[in-house]
Amino acid sequence: MATDGNLARVSIFGHEYTVKAEADGSYIADVAKYVDQKMREVKEQLPSSQSTSRIAILAAMSITDDYFAEKTKMNNLVNEVEEKAQTLSEALDENIPVY
Repeated sequence: MATDGNLARVSIFGHEYTVKAEADGSYIADVAKYVDQKMREVKEQLPSSQSTSRIAILAAMSITDDYFAEKTKMNNLVNEVEEKAQTLSEALDENIPVY
């Protein structure tokens, strides 16, 4: 991983890419490593040799599925916290006298 200003060089699935990004180089390297890992996992699960494009699309779908699952968990947590905060607020309003 070499960086040059906003340019980062990464390797994904055996190919070198130069990525222009505002993010820190180590973050871009972690993202590239994750994509590479997902592509390799997809390749291992396929019964026969597939094109890199097909592997990339299936990996993108897998990554998107991971994202959607985490987003749903986060939304559920936010809703739970909001409900508990509302319940606590109502309990305080009922039990603390106003002077």
